[in-house]
Amino acid sequence: MNDEIEDSPPRRSRDQLKIWVQEFRDQGHLVAGKIKVVDQEDADGQDTGLVVISLSNANASIYMQPRGYDEPLWEATLSARPDDLTLTPHEMASLAAELVIAGNLCSFLQFKSLDWDRRSGMHRE
Repeated sequence: MNDEIEDSPPRRSRDQLKIWVQEFRDQGHLVAGKIKVVDQEDADGQDTGLVVISLSNANASIYMQPRGYDEPLWEATLSARPDDLTLTPHEMASLAAELVIAGNLCSFLQFKSLDWDRRSGMHRE
C-alpha cells in the first residue's frame, strides 16, 4: 500500500463534520464544554477536519477522528494533563457526564461516517 495513503484518514471535510456536529446538537444533547471542528490536513494536504471537545470540568480536551485510512471506526483521544486532577464528588460526576457525551458524539460520528460510506457515489460535492 502507498505510504502516503496509509497515513491518510477517511476524507470527512471540515464542512461535513460541522454539519454532523450541528445535527448531534439539534438532537438535544447537552454539552457542558465546547465542541469545535478544526482544520486538519492529511498527508496529501486534503481537508479532513478534526472534532474537538474542550471539557469544562477538567483542563483537557478530547479530539475525535477516524482511526486511519479506509477505517470505518472512530477513536477519541483525551489530551494529556500536566498535573493531577482533584475533584469533589459533584465535579467528578459532572466530568463523567461530559465523557459520556463525548462517547456519544464519537459513536454518532462513526455512524454518520459509515452511512456516508454506504451512500458513496450518491454525494454531490
